[in-house]
Amino acid sequence: MIKILIVEDEKPIADLIYLNLTNAGYQCEKVHDGLKAADLIEKNRYDLVLLDIMLPGADGYEILEYLKEYDTPVIFVTAKADVKDRVKGLKLGAEDYLTKPFEIVELLARVETVLRRFNKNESRLSFADVVVDLEAHVVYQNGKPVNLTMKEYDILVLFLQNKNIALFREKIFEKVWEGEYTGDSRTVDLHVQRMRKKLGWEKRIVPVYKVGYRLEDTDEV
Repeated sequence: MIKILIVEDEKPIADLIYLNLTNAGYQCEKVHDGLKAADLIEKNRYDLVLLDIMLPGADGYEILEYLKEYDTPVIFVTAKADVKDRVKGLKLGAEDYLTKPFEIVELLARVETVLRRFNKNESRLSFADVVVDLEAHVVYQNGKPVNLTMKEYDILVLFLQNKNIALFREKIFEKVWEGEYTGDSRTVDLHVQRMRKKLGWEKRIVPVYKVGYRLEDTDEV
């Protein structure tokens, strides 16, 4: 399983990132101090570090320098939004730079991109009675293959990577169709509804009023 370290001194933000990355299937640890982060990095091996810059103990730039000997990719997640700060972070070796406030969907997309760049992305996704083989592009339900179209498959993967997150229709369209959303929701709705019906997930993937849909990670459905 992909292992991610979250280094963030604002506990509500650290908790939010931790919850959503865990729901997306990643194994996470969180720490609120730069020196404690260095201790964890020395003892463990991480596939990715999400790193704030302004930290007690040691700042994010120092931790980034420390991480270089471990060849661990870093995404800065910080309130320092000036271009000079972004350029400095990237020049020092960060793979990406995300400023606060941010949307969770964007954070998850950037995490996925960096992991893919380092060939550390998972080859399978699983949830409830469904397993998705990402390399073979095959979906299994209770061990039997499910016949989904390519767009239905892409939508399913997007939901599995964003469990318990309300996905806007425009986000679904832009991610799956790789184009600008025109405001016509019928295409998205049709594909989501067909995919839900094929999996029998009408109670798992639920409509969110005036937003889109959400995959609910609960045993009560």
